[in-house]
Amino acid sequence: MPSRIFIGSDHAGVALKAALVPFLTTAGHTVTDLGPQDTTSVDYPDYAKAVCHKVLATPGSLGILICGTGLGMSMAANRMPGIRAAVCVNEFLARMARMHNNANVLCLGERVVGQGLAASIVEVFLATAFEGGRHQRRIDGIETCRFSLDDANS
Repeated sequence: MPSRIFIGSDHAGVALKAALVPFLTTAGHTVTDLGPQDTTSVDYPDYAKAVCHKVLATPGSLGILICGTGLGMSMAANRMPGIRAAVCVNEFLARMARMHNNANVLCLGERVVGQGLAASIVEVFLATAFEGGRHQRRIDGIETCRFSLDDANS
C-alpha cells in the first residue's frame, strides 16, 4: 500500500537516503526528501525535527530518518509528542515496531545496515499495520508518560 513518506538524514546518512528515495518512489510511494543533499556536516536534530513536524502535520504519513547509527535521530525524534521513532537493524524489529508499537518514524544507521538490508527493513516497516488491541493501551501510556525529578525521588 503506497504511503506518504518524509525522509531526512544527517551528513552520515546522505548516501543511504539517496539510494532509498528512488527505491520508494519506484514502489509507488510519495516521498519528500527534506535533506540534506550533500555530506557537509549538519546537526541531526534539525532534520529529525523537520521530518517529525511533517509526519505530525500529515495524517497517515510516515517518516524515515538516517544517520550513522540511527540512534541520534531516534533520540531527537522521540522528544516530540506524537512521534514513536524506532531504530531497526533487521526486518523483525521493523515488523514489531509497527505491529506492536505503532511506530511512525523509522530510524536507520547507514554505518549499520547496507542498502539491500535497509530496503528490506523499509519494505517490512511500510507493509506492516498496527495490531491495535492490547497494544493501544501501551501506546496511550507513552503519550502520557512524562517524568520530573520529583518522580525520581518517589
